[in-house]
Amino acid sequence: MTFADIARSLPPTAITRIDGLPFPKLASGKVREIFDLGDALLIAATDRLSAFDVILPDGIPGKGIVLTQMSLWWFAQVRDLIPNHLLPDQAGLLAGKYGLPRDLQLRSMAVKKLKPLPIECVVRGYLIGSGWSSYQKTGEVCGIKLPAGLRQAERLAGAIFTPTTKAPKGQHDEPIDDAQGAALIGAALYEQVKSASLALYRFGHDRAARAGLILADTKFEFGTDAAGRLYLIDEILTPDSSRYWPQDGYAVDRSPPSYDKQFVRDYLLGLTWDQKPPAPRLPADVIARTQEKYLAALKSLLG
Repeated sequence: MTFADIARSLPPTAITRIDGLPFPKLASGKVREIFDLGDALLIAATDRLSAFDVILPDGIPGKGIVLTQMSLWWFAQVRDLIPNHLLPDQAGLLAGKYGLPRDLQLRSMAVKKLKPLPIECVVRGYLIGSGWSSYQKTGEVCGIKLPAGLRQAERLAGAIFTPTTKAPKGQHDEPIDDAQGAALIGAALYEQVKSASLALYRFGHDRAARAGLILADTKFEFGTDAAGRLYLIDEILTPDSSRYWPQDGYAVDRSPPSYDKQFVRDYLLGLTWDQKPPAPRLPADVIARTQEKYLAALKSLLG
């Protein structure tokens, strides 16, 4: 799909629940809802928005469509690097076999049934966010010692792998080091996902640069099949899982303007809120500006 097609397809109001499908609902996450198709899964992205691991009461209209379409675009770009969970002929399956309405087709993926790994694979190419906070306190990020004198938002000499646990909904993910990661999933598999994550980040960073974007950091998720083969799953290189900056707005010693939900985080940090449920409502202008940022990232990539 072209960017114009996607932009025209966004709903006027946020879709925060997906009900009424003739398939059993297996799970409801921060953004996505998972349905059992028998021999496969349907992953449908709502317009829900989370910040600080708390689901906000207001969604961003069409966000789930943007996330899904961007993921599909990136899956196609990286298919030679690693297999992914998508079933062939997505359009035929969603519209034909499963008979989904148009809006749901655009925000859904039909995928293989795989066993998700219990870690989130974070790669950082720049010193920002929680990584910058950790570096200021200890000189380290997730146990990785970095050179002294680095500045906020500075590009690292090489991307670093900083995985976390997968916390239950409503709880915070916790950073882990290589030894902890290897203990969770096994040393050989850990090295495989670490290598794949770094390769995917490098590819994504270079491809985003051609679109005038900087991919500062990102998160990948992986799963295995019954034979132990590794697959890329969930979403990939979206504004929900990644931090994108415009190249022309980048500078060190400050947090550059971003295309991700950092705009919402910054708004919430200005409020008196303990970052626990219930989350505060978002003003209409914050919702509109956030939608604009998601669309701007998509437009830069798709043209």
